[in-house]
Amino acid sequence: MRIRLWLIVILLSTLMSCASTPKEIAKDKKDKEAARINTELASGYIRRGDFEVAQQKLKRAIEHDQYYVPAYTTLAVLKTMIDQPVEAENLYLEAMDIDPRDPGLRNNYGTFLCGIEKYEEAVEQFEKTLKNQFFKNPEVAHANIGYCLLQAENPDYERIEKHLRQALKLRANMPSAMLAMAELGLKTNRYLMARAYSQRFHSLTKASAESLWVQIQAEHALGDKKYFLEVSQKLLDRFPNSKEVGQLMELSNL
Repeated sequence: MRIRLWLIVILLSTLMSCASTPKEIAKDKKDKEAARINTELASGYIRRGDFEVAQQKLKRAIEHDQYYVPAYTTLAVLKTMIDQPVEAENLYLEAMDIDPRDPGLRNNYGTFLCGIEKYEEAVEQFEKTLKNQFFKNPEVAHANIGYCLLQAENPDYERIEKHLRQALKLRANMPSAMLAMAELGLKTNRYLMARAYSQRFHSLTKASAESLWVQIQAEHALGDKKYFLEVSQKLLDRFPNSKEVGQLMELSNL
């Protein structure tokens, strides 16, 4: 009984010591709003390519509210863009320390890890995301696992396909999963599959140099000269300075 009473007293005294005055509450509210506004402003500066000002705004946001997770994650994205991966990873880890239960945050961290070629670590984060019952978009994590493993050395194609098909089962018209399935088709010599999924991808969203290159390789392997030339011309017209054009020249022996 004494132990129980002692614990209750400690708890009550802690709660009492945390009580805030109306003035402190008002300041806290003002600081949170300042953190939000600075983060939103920073996002705008990032879109305009003004990274220095964006960084200043984000640091100011964190000064106003050291627990405002969007400021940390936005700054992490900025650090990634300016090729400072160590700083970016530290920011993601700080954000997860603040809110370890946020599955979206863990998914974003996994995406970052995949981008710096830490594939297995990335997949581990995606799998933890899938186990979180509050994550509302499991198809995203499934697609991310498939895509990330596809980039790794000695990929497990069966495992990759399982996750990508699960993603498409949950969201039939998911462009990222379709493009990954097309790439999987190329890597496993299933060129009709690669063509089909790249065509579905292009029917749903704008073509990228990467997506056109995937279909070009499929058409070349299938020996379909008409579609090969048609898709190749799209790549040349829309993305003349892309690395994929150089790859096309090599493929065509030009």
